[in-house]
Amino acid sequence: MLDTNILILRRWIDPAELPDEMAISAITLAELSAGPHEVRRNDEQDMYDEHAERARRLEILQRAESEFDPVAFDAEAARIFGRVTAAVVAVGRKPRGRVVDLMIAATAIAEGLALFTTNPADFTGLATLVRIVPVTRPFVPHERPRS
Repeated sequence: MLDTNILILRRWIDPAELPDEMAISAITLAELSAGPHEVRRNDEQDMYDEHAERARRLEILQRAESEFDPVAFDAEAARIFGRVTAAVVAVGRKPRGRVVDLMIAATAIAEGLALFTTNPADFTGLATLVRIVPVTRPFVPHERPRS
């Protein structure tokens, strides 16, 4: 299963780091659907940049919609989400800010799939529940540094 960041960065990721057969969660599709609506102009951006970023995010969403039949976050994934939350709390992390990531992880566990991500730290504490496969985060010229 691919984490959302894989879809966002996929054109720059070495395909050899990804599985031959790929899946995404419906949660990832929801996250991608929200992305274009979250674009806001800041002091460093002009209107063109704002529109270009929104268009880039829409393209990623449309590509995901055309390439994947998302795996549903179903009752089994919902039950597993409780274990995932408990595992995160057990290592001293707060699950509230990671709900989307944890729902994606629960979906992967329910389906018996490894989770491929460029942000393995987002899944700290889950190693006993799901195999987290770190993928090299590529350099992307337009990307702002992560805080």
